Amino acid sequence: MTEKIGGITIDDTCYPGKDLYCDGEIEDRILEIVKNHEPAGYGKIIEEERSWPVLYHLSHLRENIVNWIPVQKTDKVLEVGSGCGAITGALSVKAGEVTCVELSRKRSLINVYRHPQCDNVTIKLGNFQDVEPALDSDYDYIFLIGVFEYAGNYIGGNAPFETFMGIMHKHLAKGGRLIIAIENRFGLKYWAGCKEDHLGTYFDSIEGYPRSNGVRTFTRKELEEICKVNGISEYHFYYPYPDYKFMTTVYSDERLPKIGELSDNMRNFDRDRLLLFDEKNVFDSLIREEMFPSFSNSYLLVVGRELPVIYAKFSNDRAPEYAIRTEIRRCDRNAAGDAVERAGSEVEKERKALEVRKIPLTEKAQVHVGRIADTYQALEKAYRGSGLKINRCRMDGTEAVFEYLPGQTLEELLDRALEEGDRERFLQLFYQFRDVVKYPDHPSVYHYDLIFSNIIIDGPVWNLIDYEWVSDQKVTREELILRSLYCYGIGGDKRKKICLELIRQVKGWEETERWDEISLQEIVRRESAFQKHCTGNRMSMVEMRDAIGCAVIPAVSFAGACREQEHRNRIQIYEDYGDGFSEINSCFLLNGYGEKELLSIEIEEKPGLQAIRLDPSLDYCMVRMKSFQVWGQSLSLRDINIKLNGKLISDQTVVFATQDPNIAVFHLMEMKNRIPGPGALREGRDGAIRDICLKVELEVIRISREMAESIVAGITDKKQGIRRGVPWFQK
Repeated sequence: MTEKIGGITIDDTCYPGKDLYCDGEIEDRILEIVKNHEPAGYGKIIEEERSWPVLYHLSHLRENIVNWIPVQKTDKVLEVGSGCGAITGALSVKAGEVTCVELSRKRSLINVYRHPQCDNVTIKLGNFQDVEPALDSDYDYIFLIGVFEYAGNYIGGNAPFETFMGIMHKHLAKGGRLIIAIENRFGLKYWAGCKEDHLGTYFDSIEGYPRSNGVRTFTRKELEEICKVNGISEYHFYYPYPDYKFMTTVYSDERLPKIGELSDNMRNFDRDRLLLFDEKNVFDSLIREEMFPSFSNSYLLVVGRELPVIYAKFSNDRAPEYAIRTEIRRCDRNAAGDAVERAGSEVEKERKALEVRKIPLTEKAQVHVGRIADTYQALEKAYRGSGLKINRCRMDGTEAVFEYLPGQTLEELLDRALEEGDRERFLQLFYQFRDVVKYPDHPSVYHYDLIFSNIIIDGPVWNLIDYEWVSDQKVTREELILRSLYCYGIGGDKRKKICLELIRQVKGWEETERWDEISLQEIVRRESAFQKHCTGNRMSMVEMRDAIGCAVIPAVSFAGACREQEHRNRIQIYEDYGDGFSEINSCFLLNGYGEKELLSIEIEEKPGLQAIRLDPSLDYCMVRMKSFQVWGQSLSLRDINIKLNGKLISDQTVVFATQDPNIAVFHLMEMKNRIPGPGALREGRDGAIRDICLKVELEVIRISREMAESIVAGITDKKQGIRRGVPWFQK
């Protein structure tokens, strides 16, 4: 039967009667949110909840993975695994008809209540195997967003993933596309110390899933093999970054990332992670070696015709009036036609065949994008003859369209100079930039975003390719230069070092009335204010991760801490042969022990041995002696022949308020002579029977200095009859 809630139709013909998959109470909370709040308010709620599931299911950034795909109103779309509707709304806006398949009724209700206006959506409830036979076979697009990896759990046979792709391919219309978004099991984030997304374990995917429960992701090569098994030869790979869940940028084989672009890598919202290396630097190395496609964190596999967009960058974590998408796309050949044919070389043809578009993502942002063409006219006039060429812009409806320009960004060229250690070349480029950004007299607008990545150098020509952020308020040349250095320096330690050096030089370039008082803190404050203006004071994703509370644990410092822990958790034995205790006559019995571990130590009699000192740790600690035997006889730690530099809590327990704790036993031979009987014996490695002069069982617990000193002070006060901190009613 079917029912309609709002505009959405729910078909529960194949529903088994209960949800077989549920995340628990958090789904009730999300359902409550979507029932009682408009989508415009989700952002504030996400910030208040500080919860990974709420962020994951309700963030509008989830839609980025499909919003750049050219679904048309004439298209018929199938979404398998629609869940709580993270992308259903975006598909409904773009497509003519959307069919969803979902196992969970509760999740489908969340989808319904957050999209009541989507009257072109039908949700089919039930197991995929039960629903699939009734699905149509003429879908223009089929979307599997975070779904393909679960095929091992709901598709039978020895090759469930190959079978699943084959089934889905049969439901495509002629010329249709199957879209699969999935993590790359070789994604760099897993090598760098992120846990596997589905299992929550370290390194499972890169080890080949030795502990998998049926869920698994794939390398590019493995996905290609699955396509080939199904006789699919036309497929294309795209690379969502940082990953497909909260994608900000998507790359393609035609437009791969450039050195320096991949610096937003701390994205562990759902669990703690290690940090084994700087992913930005490793990504740069992989890009340089043309290996990025193998280590992209996620893939978007398009089975079918390639997409017209070869690159898209989303800037929709901003305030609604500034939310845009920037695309590099192939021109409409019919529209570009003559210009392409007249191009004199292959490079020129490619240049003419591509264009850059800035697309408003909200009605409010249309005003922001609409200003860009006017800005072009003003900047082109202002910089005419200056050596800085302004990339041409025209409006196509609500979209700003730019020429696609070849060449390398100034940022890339500066990075290359740093990598090659060519300081002279770096400074030459920077000083040229400093000269190029000189303002003409009395411009009508001031460009605030004249940073290194927005300048493309093609031979002798310097092109300004992006001028989205301008102001009619005066922005001095020094402000532009300092901001450019600050933004560039964020990208790594090598950059930071030379940028700080150049920032200090700014004051000497020109006498101004303001820059005497400018400091690095002021630059940071100004940039932070600008970013908050752009975002409308929303939390950034980095701030959201910090608010959720997932830690990033640097492996080097963690290893150092573990080594230090092992170093301090060692037992050192000193033996005195008449000359006192010394490091020469000492040894460490254990490389490191765990706290609350019961340790057993035996020391054999040796000729001339007069005293033994046992250091249970190299730090403040408490020690409980389960057994303390000298020549086979149990002794109390209060024995006259035992000296220690701690305070006894009981006959068995002592606290040491020192980083050099020790327990010493003196007069060993005199004690042996007084003890009747054979004592404790042990067969040595050479087969000889020897007396055991000291045998102890102890437990060591490290404590802080403050705790150790507090305990010792309490013991001292008690002995002296002093009462501290007595409640008023006991006085």
